[in-house]
Amino acid sequence: MVDLSKIERGEDMANKYTVKTKLFIKDLLYRMKEDSVTAMGAQLAYYLILSIFPFIIFFLNLLSYTPIARDDVLQNLIVILPSDTQRLITELLSETINKSSDTLLSLGAITGIWAASRGIMSLIKSLNKAYGVEEKRSYIELRGVAILFTLALLVLLLIVLATLVFGEIIGNMIFDYIGLTEKFIIIWKYLRIIISVGFMILTFTLLYKFSPSIRNNKIKFKHTLPGAIFTSIGWIIISGLFSFYVNNFGNYGKTYGSLGGIIILLVWLYISSIIVITGGEINATIKSLGE
Repeated sequence: MVDLSKIERGEDMANKYTVKTKLFIKDLLYRMKEDSVTAMGAQLAYYLILSIFPFIIFFLNLLSYTPIARDDVLQNLIVILPSDTQRLITELLSETINKSSDTLLSLGAITGIWAASRGIMSLIKSLNKAYGVEEKRSYIELRGVAILFTLALLVLLLIVLATLVFGEIIGNMIFDYIGLTEKFIIIWKYLRIIISVGFMILTFTLLYKFSPSIRNNKIKFKHTLPGAIFTSIGWIIISGLFSFYVNNFGNYGKTYGSLGGIIILLVWLYISSIIVITGGEINATIKSLGE
């Protein structure tokens, strides 16, 4: 015989899940509207455009002390961007590096961290707004947190480059030494992508947990992981789709002429900023509904 009680319990759980999902979406959309996510995304994009070049110069300057070719790394670093923006960034950075002395580049690299941390401070402001809290930390403490996460982003880039760009070489050397079959090499090709995404999720998880100005840090990891997953995977997918659209259908070059590359970079940073802030809003909504 069919157990009607199990069916009823299953239907109740399904209805409960549906109600929670609707409530979550409604609350999330309300929060995004109240917190002016699109406006905060524009503000964050502004600070990012001011800090992204000093940050990349700092990053490339670090690579000058390693046997890694800076040009190769730069191309792999911006490969996800549309072709016009890639050319713009390459030309600007190449001109800066070639026409500057090592001393000036070193000083610029140090100040680059300071400038790049301003973008993180803007993100922290957005996360505080998402959680409905005011910034209670001193300016020095806040700047220290921003610099710390800027350095964490730098480490993330190094890990992503090590696994994606040089991961195949490293994997082949390890597997040849151990004597494993080609099947493991095929697995490693996918595993190094998973490792990169995993570190990206970890970085955003820590950012969403420790950067908001909440006393005693009452944000639990389970309340930050969903937003970190959304931001990491969403950013990769949206960036890829945006790049495909611009390269195949966009007419930014015809519309804006020589400014096309800059406009594309601004739009991409704006979209990326909205995704990162939305990840924080998702976490804040989950925390609110869980209390």
